[in-house]
Formats: sequence, C-alpha cells, structure tokens
Amino acid sequence: MPIVAPLRGLRYDPKHVGTLSQVIAPPYDVIDAALQTKLYEQHPANVIRLELNREEPGDSDSANKYTRAARFLKDWREQGVVMQEPAAALYVYHQEFEVEGQKHVRRGVMARVRLERFGTGNIHPHEETMSGPKQDRLLLTRACKANLSQVFGLYPDPQGDVQELLDKAVAGQPPVEATDHLGVRSWMWPLADEAIAAKVAGLMGPKPVFIADGHHRYETACNYRDEIAALYEKEHGGSQLPSDHPANFVLMMLVGMSDPGLVVLPTHRLFIEPAVATAAELKTKLGDFFATRPAGKGPAAADQVWEEIEGENEQGTLGLYTSGDATWTLARITPAGRARMDQIASDHGPAWRGLGVSILHRLVIGDLLGAKEIPTPGYVHLVREVVEGLGTGKYPLGALVMPASVEDIRKVSETGERMPAKSTYFYPKLASGLVFNPLE
Repeated sequence: MPIVAPLRGLRYDPKHVGTLSQVIAPPYDVIDAALQTKLYEQHPANVIRLELNREEPGDSDSANKYTRAARFLKDWREQGVVMQEPAAALYVYHQEFEVEGQKHVRRGVMARVRLERFGTGNIHPHEETMSGPKQDRLLLTRACKANLSQVFGLYPDPQGDVQELLDKAVAGQPPVEATDHLGVRSWMWPLADEAIAAKVAGLMGPKPVFIADGHHRYETACNYRDEIAALYEKEHGGSQLPSDHPANFVLMMLVGMSDPGLVVLPTHRLFIEPAVATAAELKTKLGDFFATRPAGKGPAAADQVWEEIEGENEQGTLGLYTSGDATWTLARITPAGRARMDQIASDHGPAWRGLGVSILHRLVIGDLLGAKEIPTPGYVHLVREVVEGLGTGKYPLGALVMPASVEDIRKVSETGERMPAKSTYFYPKLASGLVFNPLE
C-alpha cells in the first residue's frame, strides 16, 4: 500500500527572488537549448541551474554540471534564497491552462511517497525507461541530495474525496502563484496540518498509484535509496536504513484519475517512412483488416477528420494521410483486423493490443505496410501541428490517432505491461521549482 506523508520542503523565498514565475521551469526532459538559455537569462536563481545545468569547457569528474547544481543549491540555502518549511506540509497544487481555447484546472497534492520497486507493491509504471536519463538523474540526485522535481502519479478517487478534503482545508488561504512560459498558471498552498495529513494518508493507503510522468525520476529515486541503504549498512555494522529516512521517499504530485482537469493529449505521427503513394494503394494494403473511406483533401482537412475520430472515441479508428494524392483516409479496424492484431501481437495482453498506437505501429506500419524498421516519426499533439507538418512536404504519411485514456493506462499497467512509446501526453507538465524534497 502506498504510504503518503508530508515533507519539510525547500522553497524559494519571494523576498529574495521576487515573482516565483521568474524562477520556475518545466521538467528537464522537455527543455531544449533555446529554452535553457532563456531560463538562464530570466533570473540568476532560476531552477534551470539545478534541474538542467549547462555543460562547460573543462568539465571533469570532480567539477561538472552536477557539482555546480549542488553548489547553487547549497549557496541559495545559505543565502536564504531557498528556505526550508518550518513544519512538515502537504502542498496542494492547482494548474490552470487552456487547450484549443478551452480552460481547464487540474488539481492535486505534492507529498512524499514511500518508494517500492515496480512489480513489488501497488505503484505501477506505464512506460519503458532508458539507462541514459536514469544515470543523468542519479548523478544529479547524488550531488544535490534532493528531489528537484516531482514524479506525476495518478490514483483512483471516483468521488474526489481526497481532493475535496484538501481544497476545503486551504479554502480562503492565499496561494503561492507562478505562471510559466506557456501561460500555465500554478497555485500552491503549503498545508501544515497533521490531522489532514493523517486523513489523506488513510484515504490514499489502499489505493494503487499509476505513474503518469517521471518514470526515470522514480526509478532513479529507487536506485539512490538502494545506494544510501548499502552505505548505511556498511557504516552501521549491518543495520538497515531507518524506515523514516528521507531517501526512502520520493516527491510526487498525486492527481485523482477522475479529476475533470486531467487532460491527456493525443500524440499524432508524421512519418518519413514508409511512403505510400496514394489512398488507393493504402486501401489495398490495409485489405480486409480495415474498413476505409476517403475523408478529405489536403492537410487542412485534418480538422474535420479528427473531429470525426474524436466523436467516435474508438481506439481502432485512425486518420491516415497520403501525401502523393493529398488525401485523408478514415480507417476503422474490422474483426479480421483485430484477429490479425491478436496473432501478430500475441506477446502482449488484450488491453495493450486494443490501443490505437499499438494498432497503428504493430498492425498498420509494421505488418500491413511491411515497415518494421523505420526512422523515428515526428510526434505532435495538436491538429494544427499536423497540418503544419504535412504542409512542409517532408512527410509522405501522416496519422491521427486517439490518445490512450486514463482507464487504458490502468488496464495495461495492472497487467505488468508498459504502454507503447509516445502513447500518452499529460498536459501541462508540472512546474519545477515550486518545492524541493531534501533527502538528508
């Protein structure tokens, strides 16, 4: 059972940094070189200097971007730029944002969550991880001895009991506020109430947690915990790391799976390969496995195609664009297609095989179009980005595909499987720099 606890977080002192908007940043994995430079120039204490410090000429094993990040954090704490919460707190966190002109508010709470290895408890992953990012985050964690950004976790709470309790507890209190470079507004309320924390822990205890974002950070936290435990055992004559040691926990943003502000954007594909010349050729290759019909001409028809796909809300319905004749094809998987998918993807369970992204890549691209090894496609989230990409003439094939739902994630994760690559995109990203979790 997940153990959720408050923390004495480290936070920027507004008296030193002014507006918090100047010092927050997105998570490291969505920051490109241009944004990194912008954030560096935005404020001398911007969290980018911790989260994604620059490499510099002459870097070595003893002096590098990780040691610089640690020095910044140490200096900021000594100078009062960053202060520690006087008492352990939960951090109620709301984000207000717009998607395609519609306003949303996503609500959750940041807390410490006791670490457990995937597959050993009730915390479930949904994505594969890579060794490179985990090594990068581990080196940073070793140097700074803190979680600098949150893991994003989802939990079932159909009635919203946890969030209702939290929101009532902070009602009428002024929040800490910040707005990021995309216009996403963050509100955070530190809540140092032991009784509320105990109630939240009790409500959360029986619930599973599904990692929505931050898999590398979560696994890194486990690896760091194991290192600290081994060192402690060596230094204390074989004694185990105390159960309340901070390294046993990770900073996590917890959001109810039924929260109305939980938005999962699709990740559409722009393919360099395979090239399919025309809609007629595509129809032939898809055969009896899909029912197809022409759905529009030109890249701009993506809007009407997507509107129809969204309206159906079926994972097995795809929009496919052939640049050779500038035609959109609406393709709906047939029973024969599902049987074929069951055959060629028998190494996965039914929930995985039913995902739109799985059907697109395993059945359409890999099997029916015979392109098992292809260059990484372009990934975009908004239909206008699809239109812009196809308008460049660079991509012979485009695909509109439904996002996996939160329920899809739950079903796949509970079987112990991981989702296909780029099958979910929770928008917006969580802001880094609102609170840090010290691990000492």
